[in-house]
Amino acid sequence: MAEGPAGPELARAVLDAAKARRQAAAGPRRRSAVRGDGEKRLRGYSGAGPDPRDPQPLGAVLDKLVKARGWQQPAAEATVFGAWEKVVGPDVAQHSRPVKLENGELTVEARSTAWATQLRLLAGSLLKQIASEVGHNVVRKLHIHGPAAPSWSRGPRRVRGRGPRDTYG
Repeated sequence: MAEGPAGPELARAVLDAAKARRQAAAGPRRRSAVRGDGEKRLRGYSGAGPDPRDPQPLGAVLDKLVKARGWQQPAAEATVFGAWEKVVGPDVAQHSRPVKLENGELTVEARSTAWATQLRLLAGSLLKQIASEVGHNVVRKLHIHGPAAPSWSRGPRRVRGRGPRDTYG
């Protein structure tokens, strides 16, 4: 029989040889713990408490990105259009829609002339609701219009000339 390590001694010798080969192949290790942006990189496990390396909620990451890029104003303006029902309430949203927002002036189109009148009376409270939902100075003034009148210039029954002026008595 061959003399030499056997059992646990043999396993320990093989493990030590493998560690030595791995360290020789890896070369010298860098000890720098500073990232390119100057922030110190944390090493090891984060443990049970919160840590900046932990996965972050998507909303928190998006908020950080919006602030870093300076997109607060465009995001607030987009909220006016994207969440109109939440901003003004379901009753008003059912009978109106935002059309455009330029220089803090929001143009709203009502479904009927009666609702346009109602919205003009509610303009002050609508401005307060919008400011509380999306932020101050996003919308400073409201322009409220009724529905657009029907166009007689195009269509299958178009008549050349002065149009349907004689049909209204």
